Amino acid sequence: MRKRAFILWIILFVSISSLQSQSRERIYPHSLEFLKEHYTKREVEIRMRDGVRLHTLIYEPVNTAAKHPVLMIRTCYNAGPSGEDFNGELQMLTFAPYIDAEYILVFQDVRGKWHSEGDFEEIRPFKEDKKLYKKERKNVGQTDEASDAYDTVDWLVKNTNNNGNVGVMGISYPGFFATMAALSGHPAIKAVSPQAPVADWFHGDDFHHNGAFMQGEVLSFLPFFEYICDNKRVRSNIDITTLRFPELFHKDLYGDFLDIATYRHACEAYGDSLEYLRIMREHPNWDEYWISHTVTEGHLHDVKPAVMVVGGLFDKEDCYGAFATYKGIREQSPSTELYLVEGPWQHGGWSVAPEFWNAYYLGPEGMGEYYMYNIEYPFFSYYLEGKGEKPIPGARIYDSGTHRWTFYKDGWPDWENVHPTPFYLTADGGITVSKPDVKDARVSYVSDPMHPVPYRAVAESNISPSYMIDDQRFASQRPDVLTFKTDVLTDTLQLAGEVKVDLAVDISTTDADFVVKIIDVYPDDFYYQSILGDAENLPDVVMAGYQLLVRGEIMRGKYRESFADPKPFEPGKVTRVSYSMPDVAHSFLPGHRLMIQIQSTWFPLVDRNPQTFCDIYTCDESVYQKSVINIHCEYDAASFVSLPVINRE
Repeated sequence: MRKRAFILWIILFVSISSLQSQSRERIYPHSLEFLKEHYTKREVEIRMRDGVRLHTLIYEPVNTAAKHPVLMIRTCYNAGPSGEDFNGELQMLTFAPYIDAEYILVFQDVRGKWHSEGDFEEIRPFKEDKKLYKKERKNVGQTDEASDAYDTVDWLVKNTNNNGNVGVMGISYPGFFATMAALSGHPAIKAVSPQAPVADWFHGDDFHHNGAFMQGEVLSFLPFFEYICDNKRVRSNIDITTLRFPELFHKDLYGDFLDIATYRHACEAYGDSLEYLRIMREHPNWDEYWISHTVTEGHLHDVKPAVMVVGGLFDKEDCYGAFATYKGIREQSPSTELYLVEGPWQHGGWSVAPEFWNAYYLGPEGMGEYYMYNIEYPFFSYYLEGKGEKPIPGARIYDSGTHRWTFYKDGWPDWENVHPTPFYLTADGGITVSKPDVKDARVSYVSDPMHPVPYRAVAESNISPSYMIDDQRFASQRPDVLTFKTDVLTDTLQLAGEVKVDLAVDISTTDADFVVKIIDVYPDDFYYQSILGDAENLPDVVMAGYQLLVRGEIMRGKYRESFADPKPFEPGKVTRVSYSMPDVAHSFLPGHRLMIQIQSTWFPLVDRNPQTFCDIYTCDESVYQKSVINIHCEYDAASFVSLPVINRE
């Protein structure tokens, strides 16, 4: 079986050489001189139906003999420099094929951000049944990001030298704006690509995962987003360097967040200056606020343009959002020409992905150039230019274990060939597909919120995307982390779909979190040189026995029955904790092992659960307490992780 894996790696190495030879034939990035020779730039303020004007930068080909497709990005992160300067992103691979094809490129500040007028609202709700056209003052209040996209496109098709076809794309928050553009209903919008789109800030994106507060992301993002990006600061010409925030971060994040202590203390430090801290404090559970601000909650119907959702399997911010957006459109708008692309990337990394990301090998088909010229550009080229063959709707998913793409013509997941299979945890640290036949078997650990498990082994000043592919050997050495693993695999274990956790637990307190990690343990004799020879840029990492994090996810225990109505645990009572993880696409090769880890803190990525049933947003450290966590592994109370196993027969 090891011979089969070795042959696979050889095939991949040959593919690398082929891709490298192709890359030498491409010319990019385009120089600034080239851009200014072939493009003009203008700034306009486009009036929306309610009178608000949105700042828009338009880059148009100097070639006026032909009409050109339009590619638009609506952003909250600055549409680009004013004046004669060009957007620096135009010199990157991200836009190279579109510049070669002479697209009209449009960047717009959404309302309330940077140079646009109006007030910004987080994940601005989609308004059903709004009118498409402005009539005097009757449409005041009938606006959302979809109507703003509609009004902008309506202006563009009338005021640029276009061919009548508009595409919209965006990454992360702009991915949400792209989703909303797909809902706008404008007939000129033919193709939309929401990439790592924000979809649900309570269940899985950025701010919360299964109700647990992602403090590391939020407190590093909000000060920048609410201050630096705000149009009021821009209009007042406030120098960014004069802004003063509480000096909460001065050493490594682990120590800094221990010093901050609680959510309440963070709020006290910032006062009322961060609006979204107040909103989350006022809406600690799933309620009408979260429902109205979640676009996947019934709004993804009647989507007219073709949609290609793009996501990264190792996206630390919006791994959830890409899958949720795709599944929402597939279910609510079944007639949409819909595509899903999921690759071996971090957040927004698809267009610039290198051969290696730290110790993880992406392979030739995971690199940015392959993505741009074989996936993204052909999609827009067909729908906006009418060139090339029509892409076949379905899902193109990268197997992060074999480093190769698989196409699912019937969409994702592949229900016909996927068999959800329980992998049971045993009291001796093993994993089996047979339900345990023993009684009174359990494994225990003590979770101490005053000494939480770090999410990484290194000290750092920012939440790193690398944790998604980190070596978990450091966690395996902790007494408050349970580790289970299979014997060495003799055949390939291929997973493709949703991972479901089902634990039988009893705890000594009234609340706790549960973090479950799916890990690929590399062979003890593995090293890249045996596969890639003396190739350049090999990682300086001990790969023998490397424990690659394939997927990890947290569940705030009090939400185990309902996100709207949290319930305390009864100490000592066996209770089931069940939840889902974002989808995976990974093959565990012969010679590897499957490992599953369980812990109750993941700090400072996630805030500390006091392990007392309380309002975590208002409590102080006096309610923090240790909890004895028992994971049951017996016949009548088995703990397992259901994995989406591909039937290869």
